[in-house]
Amino acid sequence: MDQQRTLVVWCPDWPLTAAGTDPAIPAVVLSSARVSACTPAARATGVRRGQRLRDAQRFCPELTVLEADPEGETRAFEQVVALVEEVCPRVEMIRPGLLAIPARGPSRYYGGEESVATLIRDAVLSRDFICAVGVADGVFAANLAARAALDDTDGLCLIPSSGTAEFLARHPVSVLDLPDLTDVLVRLGIRTLGRLVELPLRDVLARFGAEGATAHRLASGLEARPPATRPPGEDLSAHLEFEPPIEQSEPAVFAAKSLADLMHAKLGERGLACVRVEVEASTTDGQSLARLWRHDGLLSSLAVAERVRWQLDAWRTAGRLTGSLARLALTPDQVVIDTGRQLPLWGQAENDEHVSRAATRIQVMLGHTAVTRPRLAGGRGPAEQVVRVPWGDTTAPALPAEHPWPGRVPRPAPSIVPAEPRSARILDTTGEPVTVSGRSVVSAPPTQLVVGRETFTITAWTGPWPIREYWWDRRRSRRCARFQVTTDDGRAWLLTVENGQWAVEAIYT
Repeated sequence: MDQQRTLVVWCPDWPLTAAGTDPAIPAVVLSSARVSACTPAARATGVRRGQRLRDAQRFCPELTVLEADPEGETRAFEQVVALVEEVCPRVEMIRPGLLAIPARGPSRYYGGEESVATLIRDAVLSRDFICAVGVADGVFAANLAARAALDDTDGLCLIPSSGTAEFLARHPVSVLDLPDLTDVLVRLGIRTLGRLVELPLRDVLARFGAEGATAHRLASGLEARPPATRPPGEDLSAHLEFEPPIEQSEPAVFAAKSLADLMHAKLGERGLACVRVEVEASTTDGQSLARLWRHDGLLSSLAVAERVRWQLDAWRTAGRLTGSLARLALTPDQVVIDTGRQLPLWGQAENDEHVSRAATRIQVMLGHTAVTRPRLAGGRGPAEQVVRVPWGDTTAPALPAEHPWPGRVPRPAPSIVPAEPRSARILDTTGEPVTVSGRSVVSAPPTQLVVGRETFTITAWTGPWPIREYWWDRRRSRRCARFQVTTDDGRAWLLTVENGQWAVEAIYT
């Protein structure tokens, strides 16, 4: 099956643009405790997407930190979407800052792909938004083309169908945005997408599982998941008429969760899953607006409800949705074969029904990441071994807990783990700071622990345990040492020293 020609519009660093941040100021946006966007000034110091906050602050101590605001980013990006819709009506939102449209129809109308790409680029630039436009076979290749276009003077990059394979082959495997997989691939000597495609798919699947198969498909210029066929005319949508019509977004979003459950139930009966859904809203004054949302990781019911919230709020803010909401419809626009999941034995529910309903309602009101649950994960430090996952998400942690982790902090686990390590000082009997040499030799026995304004007498200590992680990657490389100490107040402390700076990583009580 031929890949659909796709045009992608990319506005770089959009979370920071939406927040009104000056690109000349070092600033980052955090999502799930990691950097999701950074300004050019921050990148110049070594800050990169995917870093932990403390690692980013090692490169740039004066970093300005902002929390992710997907709803606000969507509201701001509606300005860009409205400009693109004036040229091409069928716009597909991937995330705020990145959208796609099918290129074949508009290119025929405007006289070629270059013509329509130029029209869209000029329309966005006319509103003083930085953007780049890429055209290629499929969303993945078009996205990479848009990123390549940012380096060109005209901001356009068109990859013909015959050149897609060659264009993808020279990209590093890091563009797959699968850090754990790409780390292994690089260590195996597979550094480009071209080298990955040379491997037989069956061998990649056997060695790396479903994630490896997805990476191989993307590197080959295919969709992340093969499309599924369905009978023509089959209705898999779900809709709801509001009687009486509603003004506020909260009831609509809560209804969207129920509609998404119904839509997923229809898909599940046929062994299908949805990666692109159409949100359609109709009002009492005759308006009818629709928008496509994509997520190649599969759209859960909660993810659909969250996107409905973002979209309704964006339409309201832009003045495009003025009347009371009379009808809401969700339609799966692109379906794939559902690989399924393992259910518990004996038919017991995974979550108590009342807790699940309450958590879902709070999540709909406050946002997708407002309600989380802990999940065990991998890593050597205590802060890495538990991650917070949004309620209803089934995404596996980036670092699997079941893997062996040499150098992991031994049991028992500490009872208090700060979100960020607290700065501390360790002093010897003369009041001088204790240091640790490159050979893990302590300058003097530690006798005092200073945390903030409090000073504790150290009654016992053990260490140091040297740690060196990601030594093969300069950007992620970390070298430090851990100590365990007990103090005169009866507590035990897990301390780290890195670049001469001491910090409290966890507390045993």
